[in-house]
Amino acid sequence: MTVLIKQARVLGKECRQDIRIADGVVTQMAPTIPDTSADTIIEANGAWALPGLIDVHVHFREPGFTDKETIATGSVAAAHGGFTQVVAMPNLNPVPETLATTESLLAKNQQDGHVRIHQFAAMTTGLTSDTVVDMVALKKAGVLGFSNDGKGVQSAATMLAAMSAAQAIDAPIAAHIEDESLVNGGVINAGPIADKLHLPGIPTVSESSQLARDLQLAQATGVHYHACHVSTKASVDLIRWAKAAGIRVTAEVSPHHLLLDDTMIPGDNPNYKMNPPLRSPDDRAAVLAGLLDGTIDMVATDHAPHTAAQKTGSFSTAAFGIVGLETAFSLLYTHLVKSGVMPFAQLVQVMSRNPATAFGLSGGQLAVGEPADLTIMETNQPYPIDPATWFSKGHNSPFIGETVYGTTLATIVGGHIAYHKGE
Repeated sequence: MTVLIKQARVLGKECRQDIRIADGVVTQMAPTIPDTSADTIIEANGAWALPGLIDVHVHFREPGFTDKETIATGSVAAAHGGFTQVVAMPNLNPVPETLATTESLLAKNQQDGHVRIHQFAAMTTGLTSDTVVDMVALKKAGVLGFSNDGKGVQSAATMLAAMSAAQAIDAPIAAHIEDESLVNGGVINAGPIADKLHLPGIPTVSESSQLARDLQLAQATGVHYHACHVSTKASVDLIRWAKAAGIRVTAEVSPHHLLLDDTMIPGDNPNYKMNPPLRSPDDRAAVLAGLLDGTIDMVATDHAPHTAAQKTGSFSTAAFGIVGLETAFSLLYTHLVKSGVMPFAQLVQVMSRNPATAFGLSGGQLAVGEPADLTIMETNQPYPIDPATWFSKGHNSPFIGETVYGTTLATIVGGHIAYHKGE
């Protein structure tokens, strides 16, 4: 299949480009390319052609929780958001912890996925035990790495054993960083807003104290340690120290922790309930500064769909989580790029090139000879965020109704069109 994209803007190019794709590869970029041999022509009309976005932290809920999301709906939502690759987390039922359950899930990802889906397997059986899985067998089966996402590893001895096993096969550990003994049933960031709403708070030290432990263990083992959804100033400071010390650490931040803080929570509204919680304005400023200066490597959505019933009611009873695949680029482009906080090229880097580099994935750049994973993004026309236009089953977002810029016109994965607006 050949695809010809006509008159797209490309970062680093002074004039608009035509882009020819054949056999899954970008074969030509030039100001004008004849269209006589193309199977499909996409008229960009000055929209941006960007390397496909990559999200290293999503929840597709299948198997076990298909009322919330499926591999099919989640991956179409990813394509709609401009993502060509995602990494799916293992908090499923059954958990991908044995060879049989993992191979079944990998096959389902391949069968139903509309984008490239990489899979994390569990670090320990059941995500909560102290028994490390057979990482050698699971990596041979095709998993990208290991995570107990949704649960912090409470035992230092267990984390050390998991890191040692992962390091031996050069696999990354992606950590949900949370000391449960410090959470104490909290549902919102500890502080004045929690007090005002009469809700139990989650202290920032529940994250940073476990991160400090993990960084010491990562230094001792040499494992690639990835810090998920960093949310506090103390965590940013620790990661900055760790990188200076030569520890093999990467980190992600979610769009909601960059754009929202707990002072913006409008009362007891569970659409603002996520884990880690929205932190203080100082924490939000710190994670943004960390992203801008490279301490935090990438943006990841932590796309966590729930049913409407599960997100109805109060902070005290509703589920933690927010969807993000279909709003991440537009929100960050609107609030960071259009406002002058971040250069456009840097936003693309932290949403594409950096995650590819960190996890050894293909893609992350748009150039001749590279895999044809790209998205066509129009950034001039404002529109309201409307869940009626989404493909995800989950509509749990505090950003609904906000006016943003950044519409995906097409997403191409391996030379095949995964999403095309209006089709």
